[in-house]
Amino acid sequence: MVLFLDLGFTNKIQCSLSKIRCFISYFLKMENYSTSQFKNGLKLMLGGNPCSIISNEIRKPGKGQASNRVKLKDLITGKTLEKTFKSGESVEGADVMELDLQYLYNDGSEWNFMDPESFEQYAIGDTSMDDARGYLVEQDMCVVTLWNNNPISVTPPNHVMLEVVNTDPGLKGDTAGTGGKPATMNTGVVVQVPLFISIGEKVKVDTRTNEYAGRT
Repeated sequence: MVLFLDLGFTNKIQCSLSKIRCFISYFLKMENYSTSQFKNGLKLMLGGNPCSIISNEIRKPGKGQASNRVKLKDLITGKTLEKTFKSGESVEGADVMELDLQYLYNDGSEWNFMDPESFEQYAIGDTSMDDARGYLVEQDMCVVTLWNNNPISVTPPNHVMLEVVNTDPGLKGDTAGTGGKPATMNTGVVVQVPLFISIGEKVKVDTRTNEYAGRT
């Protein structure tokens, strides 16, 4: 007996594990978070906008109640905020989804990404890119954050390989890496590199700190 399958229908009912995780994450993040749960990267709602925690400092005065001094980034406006929360205070979580997408190309007005499992593509405007644009390498995987089904931010990999396109001539023999100099990468970002690095070399950059992390 031969069983014929409608491939179009089969493709429609396929659901990747990454999408399932995203929908679960979507519903879980609508809960409230106590200050004891605060950590870098946690998404909270403040002033009607989703914000991401950049740093969380716990302060314990000699007298009085402890507090959390939190620095956040507004994912809509791009502005950095500083808020103080009383210990034990709860804040509404942001109902965002995070997708693992592959960066394809920039067409001059939008940055294009693709889900490598479903092949669904997303076009992201320049205003949502922020500092990520300096670390995007074609084919690299990134985390794209959606809010109300719209892309609002892009997080590049922790480390990327970039090519030096402009810097002062390298100093031969200075392999110890003492000192440093600014170098412009092929993406436009400027990174402080050791003196022995020359134009044309590829270097490893930590996207979280914009620091040189080695070379090929």
